[in-house]
Amino acid sequence: MTDALTFYRTGEHDCSYLADKKAQTIFLDPAIELSQSILETLSNHGFRRSGSHVYRPECHQCNACESTRVIIEQFKWRRSFKRILKQNQDIELRICESEFRQDHYDLFERYINERHSDGDMYPTSEQQYSDFLLEGFTQSYIVEFRLHGVLLGCTVIDLLFSGISAIYTWFDPDYADRSIGSLAILELIKLATRLPLPYVYLGYWIKGSSKMNYKSRFKPLESYKNDSWQEIINESFE
Repeated sequence: MTDALTFYRTGEHDCSYLADKKAQTIFLDPAIELSQSILETLSNHGFRRSGSHVYRPECHQCNACESTRVIIEQFKWRRSFKRILKQNQDIELRICESEFRQDHYDLFERYINERHSDGDMYPTSEQQYSDFLLEGFTQSYIVEFRLHGVLLGCTVIDLLFSGISAIYTWFDPDYADRSIGSLAILELIKLATRLPLPYVYLGYWIKGSSKMNYKSRFKPLESYKNDSWQEIINESFE
């Protein structure tokens, strides 16, 4: 799978999701030019991209982080999902090139300040934003959500051969009742259906983590564990 690629391992550090746990990460040599084929192969083995870094948690005595993807052909359009689409039918979607735009950053900064001031990205900066979301991969795009021209949210996506990888979503906190985060996933599922592509990759999920429970509402959902993709069954995520 990755015999020709070089990987490195970080030292142990505090886990961002599980208290009293130490984490380690393996990541692709950043000097390697990241082609669509390489990212496709690594994504199919549970890796994720953040800027120029492609990584996967690999912790001693813990395998709680599981990469996830929605199976598009079998996706279940629940009534709650249809309500979200109906509620937001006045929102316009635009797919843009992955480049710096001041209104994108201003909304990102506000989102981090109001929603994630206890996280690793606070305080943010234009350089940090660019390194995290705009660098590293040529097949990356930004999906805008606008209401009468006003920017309500953005989602950064990677286009893979097997699907769409959702990198990060941010939105205007004043419009939280619009469920922009869920709307973004639903719109990516619709886009994958049209292309057509078999999966939408949603990143890592940890059973019992309240920060990640929302991902598991989008069923059927597979997770990568024990070197294979397996459907997540009989879990309660509401």
